[in-house]
Amino acid sequence: MYRLIYKSRANQKIDWNFVSELVDSSEGSNRDAGITGVLLATETHFLQVLEGDFDEVNELFVRIVRDTRHDHIQLIAFDCVDSRLFGGWAMHGIGIFKFNRKLVEDLIDHYGEEEGSVRFPVEDWKVLSLISDLRMG
Repeated sequence: MYRLIYKSRANQKIDWNFVSELVDSSEGSNRDAGITGVLLATETHFLQVLEGDFDEVNELFVRIVRDTRHDHIQLIAFDCVDSRLFGGWAMHGIGIFKFNRKLVEDLIDHYGEEEGSVRFPVEDWKVLSLISDLRMG
């Protein structure tokens, strides 16, 4: 079992409809490939965690890197892991927008700010901490 985490910058402004369409379009193929994960988005950046067998996760990441909807892709981690953290999600989307101003402010205080929103971390343990904070928030 492998877990891959990457961060990228969107080439257009992201909103919830955009995130929802991405998740909807990837759920079926991810399920068929045995891939689970979560996609986080601010208005300007993506942060994604993918879990599954090495070949399937690697192949999906190659397609993601070629996607013209984003650039400045940073591979944060690609590690062998004992178990899935997101086993129930073929793909789950979380938008960090202005819906909950207090939550966004708290996350900015903890993780920093980037282009007016939460800075996505570039350490795998901080990424997982951020996701945990969002689940609790």
